[in-house]
Amino acid sequence: MVVITEEMRAKADLCFEDEEGKERSKFLLKEVGLPTGLLLLRDILECGYMEDTGFVWLKQKNKIEHKFEKIGRQAIYGTEITAYVDKYKIRKLTGVKIKEMLIWVSLNEISIDNPVDGRIAFKGLAGSLSDLSIFSIRQP
Repeated sequence: MVVITEEMRAKADLCFEDEEGKERSKFLLKEVGLPTGLLLLRDILECGYMEDTGFVWLKQKNKIEHKFEKIGRQAIYGTEITAYVDKYKIRKLTGVKIKEMLIWVSLNEISIDNPVDGRIAFKGLAGSLSDLSIFSIRQP
């Protein structure tokens, strides 16, 4: 887990409202070429983005459990999510887990290796978890 310092906050583009946080997170996902339905968050308390490093954090009031119906997978979004974003990639992700078989696994990376083929890869600390169609992730 990354500790968000006052120095980081001073350098970041910040927002403190739920609606603005949702809009910014969707905008950021779209800007880096990822589906906007990846982060389904509610009651966002703080959203920060450091453009020079690509570091982003989101804080929400409560953790959220969501089932992606099209792929039959469950995800848990913790109260604090941090990551580094690049074109077609989220890396060093914390605060997001998906259910693989009967076990909750922390996601570490989400990426699109070839945007043309429409596949998105999910990786945990131990390696690759899933390779799914981009269109199976809900686009709110």
